[in-house]
Amino acid sequence: MLYTIFKGFGAIVLALITLVGCQTIRNSGNPPLSPPSADALRIATYNVHYIILGQETGAWSVGGWERRKGPMDQAFKAVSADVIGFQEMESFGRGSGGRVNLTLDWLLANNAGYAAAAVGDPSDFPSTQPILYRRDRLSLLDQGWFFFSDTPDVIYSRTFNGSWPAFASWAQFEDIDTGEVFRVINIHTEYRSRSNRIQSVELVAERIAPWMANGETLFVVGDLNARLGDRVVDILAQTGLTFAPVKGSTFHFNRGFNLFGAIDHIAHAGGASPVSEPIVLRQKFDGEWPTDHYPVIGDYRLGE
Repeated sequence: MLYTIFKGFGAIVLALITLVGCQTIRNSGNPPLSPPSADALRIATYNVHYIILGQETGAWSVGGWERRKGPMDQAFKAVSADVIGFQEMESFGRGSGGRVNLTLDWLLANNAGYAAAAVGDPSDFPSTQPILYRRDRLSLLDQGWFFFSDTPDVIYSRTFNGSWPAFASWAQFEDIDTGEVFRVINIHTEYRSRSNRIQSVELVAERIAPWMANGETLFVVGDLNARLGDRVVDILAQTGLTFAPVKGSTFHFNRGFNLFGAIDHIAHAGGASPVSEPIVLRQKFDGEWPTDHYPVIGDYRLGE
């Protein structure tokens, strides 16, 4: 009797291991990232995880950041984006008032060719979802934000169910050489509450509607905490946005575990067309994972 029980349990464990292994293989892979083309615009999105300022050791501590920051810079350079939207670029600390942002300061200090959009005085502009851009190619025309809330224009207002604040940042750019104008909307929906995610993207759809009606070129990027085919993604797709067919995992548990499909996305509308398949850069840098997500990259031509 016991033998039969243990044999059955062993078969279940083996089946689970096989299933996880198959899922990991299916959602993995690291296709080569070609150098950016001069006639295309490289758009990227990257969730870099927050830092806990009062914590010296452990996961996402200041000590952990000291280990991660070199690899983070290497990953940023490897992506080589013209525009990249970041999520969770935040340094939490009592009394900091949001004025400390170790990741943003580090990347700007080590990449002089980039400037930050969607940033400002934390008292009137939430700066934890910055959009970095190449200063020699693009000029910043405008920027803004809105919170996923019943009071979206009230800074740091809590989400629809009272959970912690979540928001969209956005920036409008002009290509210095061609005069093409486009807008990037950078979003991060809350991972725990599906109702929050749905209401959040409904608000995004409402806010981008006038821009789309005016025929603007738009890119919506970010961590949607939803896969292609999910209602959260479909709500945005129904506005006329086209999502890049990102394959495999973009979140890896900070362990390289690629268990499910992409939750980080790039979508476009208006005068933009993709020139290649999107790339997910699944690799360590200097032997470390820079964060628990992979960067997602897409190349687009404007004016088409």
